[in-house]
Amino acid sequence: MARFVVYGAGAVGGVIGCRLSEHGHETVLIARGAHREAIERDGVRCESPDGVLVAPIAVVGGPEQLDWRRDDIVLLTMKGQDTAAALERLEASAGPDIAVVCAQNGVENERLALRRFAEVYSVVVQLPATHLVPGVVVAHSAPITGALDIGRYPAGLDGRALEIAAAFEGSGFASVAREDVSRWKYAKFLRNVANAVDALFDHGQGAPEVERRVLAEAVAVLEAAAIDYVDDDLYQERFTRLITVRPVAGAPREGGSSWQSLARRAGVIEADQLNGEVVLLGRLHGVPTPVNELLRRLAVADAHAGAPPGGHTQGVFLAMLERR
Repeated sequence: MARFVVYGAGAVGGVIGCRLSEHGHETVLIARGAHREAIERDGVRCESPDGVLVAPIAVVGGPEQLDWRRDDIVLLTMKGQDTAAALERLEASAGPDIAVVCAQNGVENERLALRRFAEVYSVVVQLPATHLVPGVVVAHSAPITGALDIGRYPAGLDGRALEIAAAFEGSGFASVAREDVSRWKYAKFLRNVANAVDALFDHGQGAPEVERRVLAEAVAVLEAAAIDYVDDDLYQERFTRLITVRPVAGAPREGGSSWQSLARRAGVIEADQLNGEVVLLGRLHGVPTPVNELLRRLAVADAHAGAPPGGHTQGVFLAMLERR
């Protein structure tokens, strides 16, 4: 049985690692800083609507600290802004023949991985999870923890994809092996372009007009680039019935991936890989993307400044757009 190496043991990676380990799969986490120290000392505390699991999982601070095996499976679960540096370290320590699985938001990670590794797989991650405290991850959906559909990148299936899907399916996730995984990944991308809206705008007031415009620009650039994606009804049919978000220890989920980056004062945020992808495609294909461009710039600035989430209002943002 292959060993899973979870590279980036934050919210998504920590939950996946805990569930794989819980169900008998040999698992190693790669984490950093206080999070790694807490895991090394106390294990990973995985909280969910159904209770708490404390998993004593092996953890290292970097890929160069592992004795690599030929059949290891690396799950990339860090944020997209950390992918390039992580892949460079991974290749230097594990070599180019290792299997790399991108369980991440955005569509750039797989392209970066394919430059260095021949066996690259893409995962459509539908997994509501939170990581704010060192050593602790929270899985918000139960009884199914999340959905992790997988396929070879950019398309196709093989025995390893089926093996990984079976491991996910047997560890508390729903997982389908898909030949056309990229179509599903772009559908998920359309849902992630609003992550910065979730992070920047006060949850009480929201920013529905900003979110509408962000999505409209993203759809326009995909169409201009002739990039195919699964339509919304099919995507919802697959995932909505699987994910049941419930309170954990009586508390609701506060915010998504980008919100958590600001809440942890991480200093970086995934807007370059999400809204920046929209801007890039717009510039390549002659489609204006002013809303994504401004949103990306503000999100990156707030992350660098250590600003908390929710510091902007829709009215001020729209006024800034008018002045551009």
